[in-house]
Amino acid sequence: MTRRPMTSGDRSPVWFERAIPPELMDEVSRVVTVLGPATRDDPYAGLAAARGAVASAGRYDAAAMDRAPGLRVIARTGIGYDRVDVVEATRRGIAVCNTPDAPTVSTAEHTVALMLAVAKGIQPAQAALRDGSAIGYYGRHRAIELDGKVLGLVGFGRIARRVATISRGLGMRVTVFDPFLPETTVPPDVTRVASLGEVLGVADVISVHVPLTDDTRGMFGPVEFGQMRPGAVFVNAARGGLVDADALLAALDAGRLFGAALDVTEPEPLPADHPLLGRPDVVVTPHIASATSECRVRIFRAALGQAIAVLAGRRPDHLVNPEVYDALVSPVP
Repeated sequence: MTRRPMTSGDRSPVWFERAIPPELMDEVSRVVTVLGPATRDDPYAGLAAARGAVASAGRYDAAAMDRAPGLRVIARTGIGYDRVDVVEATRRGIAVCNTPDAPTVSTAEHTVALMLAVAKGIQPAQAALRDGSAIGYYGRHRAIELDGKVLGLVGFGRIARRVATISRGLGMRVTVFDPFLPETTVPPDVTRVASLGEVLGVADVISVHVPLTDDTRGMFGPVEFGQMRPGAVFVNAARGGLVDADALLAALDAGRLFGAALDVTEPEPLPADHPLLGRPDVVVTPHIASATSECRVRIFRAALGQAIAVLAGRRPDHLVNPEVYDALVSPVP
């Protein structure tokens, strides 16, 4: 099937899963016809007429695509696209794009904030004030300095590199495990190791920065937590499915870890009675690392730009399934 490229005056219908930031509304409405956002009752409300979708946290499988027969592009407001069935999208000639640069700063800053919150024991100290037990708390407080400690980064993409830069400013030494990393991308002040077990064994803080795939799902389980240095801090702001939550709880209960900090979990959000919540040695945030005002604008603008490029017959900068591109720009006979 051939696709008619969008011209500048087409204002093609584009569906937005989340509400558009108010400061972008005029800009967006000038270039596309706005559909959506999703509602609590229907996560795909308004999708049916869309040619493009600016996708956030929803699942985009065959059933979702069936609701939008004219859909030509799904543009993710972020890096990961594990909630998009790329194979099904490709079969239907739907381009899948992401915005890998947009969340870097906010997510890296949040990762370091999580690391500091656990290392400095912020949560139990605040709890002592709230419950009236702060008198004499100084002697009970548990915290560690990060200066001189080893930060182990599992994955060394955009966010991890930013985390490394910030952490070196704190006086930390950085060690990296990333089997897909070209040698030339490792700075001289970063140590690279050849295996996951090696980085787990030397790091005082482990921070996870890998995508969720069939190969990486559950990659942090009982064996991996057992390989970590006693007293290590574990941080995950990548994807919840990378971590076996029961194994993490067991490592915490055994006193092997100093603590853990998570921005991502499985499921999301965690139920209020989940055992990870309420622990003094665990900080959990509800997948909000990129939810700054600056990043919201940046990722919406970037995702919309990807969608418009596809609908206008141009190759987007970050096309996940490039094999659909030729079909999308085939001339109308």
